[in-house]
Amino acid sequence: MSLNLVLLFAAEGDDSAASDLQWFEGIDWVGCLSTFGVACLIMLAFYVIARILQSASMRVGASRHINQDLAEFMGRVVKVGVLMMGLVTALSNLGVDVSALVTGLGLTGFALGFALKDVISNVLAGVLILIYKPFVKSDYIKVKGHEGLVVSTDLRYTVLRDEAGAKLYIPNAMLFVDALRVSSEAPESAESS
Repeated sequence: MSLNLVLLFAAEGDDSAASDLQWFEGIDWVGCLSTFGVACLIMLAFYVIARILQSASMRVGASRHINQDLAEFMGRVVKVGVLMMGLVTALSNLGVDVSALVTGLGLTGFALGFALKDVISNVLAGVLILIYKPFVKSDYIKVKGHEGLVVSTDLRYTVLRDEAGAKLYIPNAMLFVDALRVSSEAPESAESS
């Protein structure tokens, strides 16, 4: 009796292995490989387009005399945006339901926008300051009780040197939103120190 039981389990094991093998044999390998190849070609095409648009945006920035760091930043933003569109297109070609992915990315962007609102406002103000150039290095500016000689401007802060020689890091959003007094030379009280 125990021998019959062992043979019964062995026979059932052969059936499950055979059904697993049938599932494996039922895959259309040519169709899968062609779909995967098309998705890879889509990503490659979007990568080439992203590189072309990145270099074009950097050339436009250079021709408009925009700060080189800003031009490179804008080029990277363009490249990442095009690559994200390529990834969504390739995943859609593979049969992945991208509507949930796009919705999730939208909600994530919304949450990050609220969480990083001050950082984003400073970066965007920095971009606009670097584009419009309301002041240049070595100008003397006064904003909201802070004043000094402009040492440098980047995407987040503008660095001033005050009368005492201390560095002041002014957030770009403050410079872009509040009234700003710009002069090409420091007032007499600042020059005498």
